[in-house]
Amino acid sequence: MTDQLLEPALRPIYDKVVAGQRVTDEEALVLYGSNDLNGLGTIANVLRERKNGNVATYIHNQYINYSNHCLLACQFCAFGAKKREAHAFEMSIDEIVEKARAGLKLGITEIHMVGGLHPTLPASWYLELVSRLRALDPNFFVKAFTAVEIRHLARRVFKQPLRATLETLRDAGLCALTGGGAEIFDPEIRDQICLGKETADEWWEVHRTWHQMGMRSTATMLYGHIETAAHRVDHLRRLRTWQDETRGFIGFIPFAFEAEGARPGVLKNIRHATAFDELKNLAIARIYLDNFDHITAYWVSLGLPLAQQALNYGVDDLHGTIMEEKIFHMAGATTPQQQSCAALEKAIREAGREPMQRDTWYRRIASTWSEPVPAALAALAVA
Repeated sequence: MTDQLLEPALRPIYDKVVAGQRVTDEEALVLYGSNDLNGLGTIANVLRERKNGNVATYIHNQYINYSNHCLLACQFCAFGAKKREAHAFEMSIDEIVEKARAGLKLGITEIHMVGGLHPTLPASWYLELVSRLRALDPNFFVKAFTAVEIRHLARRVFKQPLRATLETLRDAGLCALTGGGAEIFDPEIRDQICLGKETADEWWEVHRTWHQMGMRSTATMLYGHIETAAHRVDHLRRLRTWQDETRGFIGFIPFAFEAEGARPGVLKNIRHATAFDELKNLAIARIYLDNFDHITAYWVSLGLPLAQQALNYGVDDLHGTIMEEKIFHMAGATTPQQQSCAALEKAIREAGREPMQRDTWYRRIASTWSEPVPAALAALAVA
C-alpha cells in the first residue's frame, strides 16, 4: 500500500513517520479513531523496517511461576490467591531449579519468573533461588519479578531501600526485570481494576532505578477492559517520556484483558478485544513508541495465527517458547501453553520475515535448539 491509498486522515501522519518525526498525542488519537487497519499497518511497518529490517525474532525461554500467594486482590486477576484457597500453590527452590535444568537441556536461554506478593517467604529464599538458577549456566538469563514484586520485596522482605534491594538481586544473578504490573497507568482506571497496587510513578521508579544501574527491562500494557483510547495514549506517552530519559526499555508487550477469570465487579463479562482491535493497538504502539526498538506480539494472548499476522502491523518479535504459561490460562485463555522454536520460525517465515533467535535483551543469537523436541517439551510441562 502507498500513501495514496491511505484514508485522508492518515496521510499527514504517514508523511511525519517517513520523515522521522514524532507523532503527537492528538495524532495518536486520530490513529485510534481510524478504521483503516491496513493503513495503520503501512505506517507501522515504516518504523518496523527502519529499526529491524526484515528480521523477526523469538526467544527460547521457559516460564516458571514460583507461587501465586498474594497480598493483593486485583479485579482482573485469576492468578493470585490467598494461602488457603483451592487454587493456591507454591513451588520449592529445588522444584524450580529442576524445571530450569530440564529446560536447559532443550536449549532455553531464559527463565521468565513472576509470582504474587508472597506474605511469608524470607529474603534468603529469593536470593538462593536467583543464585541457584544463575549458577546453572553462565550464559543463562534470569528474567524475574514485576516492579510490584520488587517494591514488595524492598519494603516487606529485604526491608531496605529500593536500589539496595535491586543491587542485592542483581549481584545474586538477576539479569532483567519483567514489564508486568503496568496494567493501565491512569490512576482512576487503576483504582477500579487493581486498587492497592503501586501507582504508575512507583512502577516507573523501579524501572528507572534498574536502568540507572545499567540494566534492562520490558514494558507492558493491559488493555481491552474499561479504558478508553485516551487512556491508552496516556499510557504510551508515559512510556515514551520515560524511555527518553533512560533508554532502558528493550521492548513493549501489550496484551488484551481476559474477562473469564475476573472477580465480580466492573470487569466481569467484558467482551474480549477483537482481532481488529489487537492489530490496531500493536500498530499504533509501533507508530507512537518511536524510541522503543522492539514491539512484541504476545501469542499467549493473541494466539499464534494472529501474532503471525501482527508481523505485518509493526511487530518484529513473537515472544518465546514459554513452555508453561499459567497467568493468562488461569484467567481463561485457550491458547496453547507452549510453542516450539520450529513453530515460531515457521510462523515468521510464512509471514515473509526472516526468523532469528534472540536473547533476553533482544540481541540476535545463534539457534540453541534442534529437532525433534515435542516429546521433551511435553515431558517438561508436567515435570
